Amino acid sequence: MKTITNPILCGFRPDPSIVRVGDDYYIATSTFEWFPGIMLHHSKDLQNWRIIGHVLNTPEHLDMRGMDNSEGVYAPTLSYADGKFWCCFANVHSCRGGTWMSTPAYVTSAEQITGPWSKPISIGNYGFDPSLFHDDDGKKYMVNMVWDGRKNKDFFGGIIAQEFDAEIGQLVGQPKIIFEGTELGCTEGPQIMKKDGWYYLITAEGGTSYEHAVTVCRSKNVWGPYHVHPENPLLSSSHQQQAELQRAGHGFLVETQQGEWFLSHLCGRPIFNPELEQEQDQIKQTHGRCILGRETALQNIEWRDDWPWVVGGRVPQLTIKAPQLPIHVWPQSAPRDDFKETTLDVKYQSLTEPFDESWISLSQRPGYLRLAGRDYLYSRYHQSMLAQRITHFDCAAETAVEFAAQSPRQMAGLVAYYARNGHYFLKKTVNDQGQAVVQLVGHINDEYLEFSQEQVINDAQIVHMRLQLNSHWYQFSYSLDGQNWLKIGPPLNATHLSDEGSGEIFRFTGSLVGLYACDLTGQALTADFGYFEYQNF
Repeated sequence: MKTITNPILCGFRPDPSIVRVGDDYYIATSTFEWFPGIMLHHSKDLQNWRIIGHVLNTPEHLDMRGMDNSEGVYAPTLSYADGKFWCCFANVHSCRGGTWMSTPAYVTSAEQITGPWSKPISIGNYGFDPSLFHDDDGKKYMVNMVWDGRKNKDFFGGIIAQEFDAEIGQLVGQPKIIFEGTELGCTEGPQIMKKDGWYYLITAEGGTSYEHAVTVCRSKNVWGPYHVHPENPLLSSSHQQQAELQRAGHGFLVETQQGEWFLSHLCGRPIFNPELEQEQDQIKQTHGRCILGRETALQNIEWRDDWPWVVGGRVPQLTIKAPQLPIHVWPQSAPRDDFKETTLDVKYQSLTEPFDESWISLSQRPGYLRLAGRDYLYSRYHQSMLAQRITHFDCAAETAVEFAAQSPRQMAGLVAYYARNGHYFLKKTVNDQGQAVVQLVGHINDEYLEFSQEQVINDAQIVHMRLQLNSHWYQFSYSLDGQNWLKIGPPLNATHLSDEGSGEIFRFTGSLVGLYACDLTGQALTADFGYFEYQNF
């Protein structure tokens, strides 16, 4: 029997929205404050996937200027109708403060999955998980969660639906609450599908942490009333400490060409904080930390009495039965990028704003990536960073940087990044005497830390930098010749760079490794990176 091992999309790829068009499968995932917005993945066999681009590629599509950690694009939903792809998303402007959120929601469309995607159209400001349901009578409905910021409310005001007129690009008619959720609470991520005369409303419940779940309810009318699955939730890892896939929730169903059904959902693979010696003994009271972020998995689905059921029970399985589809393996990209192309690989993203020649270039010095220094890592504006997801617990990233700093306020190098208040940074800069140095610093839970002394490197023009992740630990090192490597600083705790790495609830992304340049003198001093290599072990 052919099998699939979960997760199918490793690293920071939460809130999967899956759709099949002919023989092709597509998944869109959340990108939050990272640009371009909404990462798209393609498969023909549900087990081999490749990144094919993003939906939101221009400032007209997505404006995230000044947004904080884990704001931006939440929970996109893909659908296909009328010969076009449709994608709904919210651009969350403020998630902190404990009251009303600003969650403008939009829909965009394209004839090809790779675009060009149309200018987004407003579909209300109800909440952060909008979707579009295309009924078989030609009508379309916007479906979303409602965020209620009034005092003594639990913030989740139910699931709302409203008709959408695609011809005029507007919501029409009156909105209606069609589902108030179950006792699990935190009802969000709604999507509707229709099968055999039933409307199935699939939602995420229980919050985004270890009580997360997938809830299914059904009705004979799109407006309800909706009745909950007889053994709700459909999927959850809650109180299942033995489950290798935790935080399971936010799912949707897809049918293969052969009539097999699968549930896509997010999950996390926790490890435990090695600095807490008693944590393993307290497993019933505490949970681990998902340093790779929330990932995407699949489960087999069977239908009984017009209800979907997860094969093997509601707890997600690490290994599932593969569909009866021909295996289709995509060509593998080289682990080393020598920046010889004129465009950047689709795996790369930047913080809050698009790649622009004013701060990033592949042409000014062919064969090099050039970054013009701007704000420091703690800023919410103008960070010159090129980053990719960390996808495995054992991996290494490496680069070589040329940077002629004249001030300690100018620095460039290699970053392990979760958030502006959660990152490690190996930098090349100068000390107060003007000597070139390397130093390992970082921000953990809003505290600036220096993990090494300034190491004088004399007149070295090029510094090779390496980051190795060994499950719980990041170890940085540097080399002046690319052959002989010196460790710098102690092993650094990887669990601090995770959703659970601080006491803040609004942490939804994952760890990335990136190239970065900063110039706080305002001169935009440039750093040249000769290559960027990333390998999993």
